[in-house]
Amino acid sequence: MSLRLSLPDQQTLERYTDLADSGDGVELLVWDFGSAPPAGAPIDLALRPYVLSGDLSVLDPERLRAVQTQALGYDDAIGQVPEAITWCNAVGVHEGPTAEIAMALILASQRGVDDFARAMPSGDWAPRPMRPGLLGARVLLVGYGGIGTELHRRLDGFGTEVVRVASRARSDEHGPIHGVDELAALLPHADVVAVAVPYGDATHHLVDDAFLEAMAPGALLVNVARGKVADTDALVRHAGDGRVRVALDVVDPEPLPPDHPLWTTPGVLVSPHVGGAVTTYADRVEALVRRQVRHLLAGEPLECVVDVSG
Repeated sequence: MSLRLSLPDQQTLERYTDLADSGDGVELLVWDFGSAPPAGAPIDLALRPYVLSGDLSVLDPERLRAVQTQALGYDDAIGQVPEAITWCNAVGVHEGPTAEIAMALILASQRGVDDFARAMPSGDWAPRPMRPGLLGARVLLVGYGGIGTELHRRLDGFGTEVVRVASRARSDEHGPIHGVDELAALLPHADVVAVAVPYGDATHHLVDDAFLEAMAPGALLVNVARGKVADTDALVRHAGDGRVRVALDVVDPEPLPPDHPLWTTPGVLVSPHVGGAVTTYADRVEALVRRQVRHLLAGEPLECVVDVSG
């Protein structure tokens, strides 16, 4: 059989030239989602740009059969993709790096690294207050999918007690996983609350006034999910009065306006949605695309198919 694979730019295409030379009938072309798919035979699999671009209304089911994204989240595609087009997210690409940024935010906040960085330009060696640290802390993981699992692995070496929460209660080899309906009882006892849930109707503004009021005074909230999982106004209120501390890799809106109070509120640390932004991500994307090509050539179902029907 023949197969048309589109890549978002020429540089990315060059990583796959061996497929075109393999004799398996793979044709490569460049398409960046900035306009309708090119004319000709339908594209069997299109790799979407990592930095999202293009209006999804250009997707034409007569010219396109499947899309492989380079992101784990897919909320922007829900209800925007014709039913005949298969949508695949990038499971296995960003979970580890996103857990890394969560660990970085936790450690920086618990040890005051952001304050040290701010003091460097003035050469300020002034002693700082004692920081809570991470050793002996109880960390509540809200969301125990790929990112939550990877974050749990990284926390294991830091002497923490990890309490896990998922959409439903269950257990595994590590012990109990609590249901989200137990959050109100768990939040007051956590030193760090790390949120890594998928975004959708059920998790929109999950972190609201009631959530933040239930947290222990001085506890740290970390969000590496999606910005809209948290109510930004509630974050500003509760961080502003010093009740909780906040570390965010995702915010609502994005980008955060330069005059937004989150930039200057004490106890708040913001990174600009860089959880997956590591140089090795392209290697993992390539491995996934190559597996998808093998599936198509063999007449097998694609991996990582998600429901974007809305």
